[in-house]
Amino acid sequence: MRSFEDLNPIAVSVYFLMITFIFMFTMDVFLIVISFFGALTYFFTKNGLSKPKSHVFPLILFIITALINPFISHNGATVLFVLNNNPITLESAIYGLVMATMLTGVLYWFRIFSEIMTSEKLIYVFGALSPKIALMLSLSLRYVPYFAQQVKKVKNTQTALGLYKEDNILDRIRGAMRIFSVMVTWVLENGIITADSMTARGYGIGKRSRFSIFSWKPWDISLLALSCLLSGIAVFLLKNNPFSFYPYFEFPSLNAKTLTGYMLYFLLSLLPTIIHVKEAAKWRFLRSKI
Repeated sequence: MRSFEDLNPIAVSVYFLMITFIFMFTMDVFLIVISFFGALTYFFTKNGLSKPKSHVFPLILFIITALINPFISHNGATVLFVLNNNPITLESAIYGLVMATMLTGVLYWFRIFSEIMTSEKLIYVFGALSPKIALMLSLSLRYVPYFAQQVKKVKNTQTALGLYKEDNILDRIRGAMRIFSVMVTWVLENGIITADSMTARGYGIGKRSRFSIFSWKPWDISLLALSCLLSGIAVFLLKNNPFSFYPYFEFPSLNAKTLTGYMLYFLLSLLPTIIHVKEAAKWRFLRSKI
């Protein structure tokens, strides 16, 4: 068995699609909390406590989202206090907390996705769907860092020519406009050169072959099957389990059916952590035998 990030990119992409799709389109408090817990657990298991500054933005987003809803929406029957003749209700506060948890959870899941899914993996995934989309994605991913490098070169050249003598806002705006004009011309020229180069190499003529370093192995198929099975059963068991926020916040009735659905989704959210911990423990055991 391999670590989670080394599994087949298609299976990993399907997993992320399933785990995020379910709680992004529901206001089930338990599902949102479970997904948020699963994202944080895997993130800290994978990255540890390094780079604490990377958690500042999610924390600010959580606080702002949680606080802004009660002051914008005044729905709800349980009034906590009145501010400028506007009631601040318990139901709006709870709704704000749930929305903040959902947004922060989505952010962490996409951060994990961006760390795992490199450009080669994304090209492989989209190449299986459409070679043209994969080509456009490949070109886009190539041009993003190349574009940033070229912007830096143009700015350094203009600075060396003495075009930024006055350190004020107007001078910076004029400099930015000059750089923008240069980069538009550069992008158009490189686009034409790339198109001519692809035509000269016979792109689009005949059937296109495809090579990939990724392959399907039993654990890849297992992850794909588990992702679809667990998410499908969880959705089926929880589809008639709505939460009510207004006028009163009420939990739906919990029974064996709904508890089973939450347990399956909890297992789904912890799959990456379980795989990661298992592989780490296996690696430590093998090193101890050396």
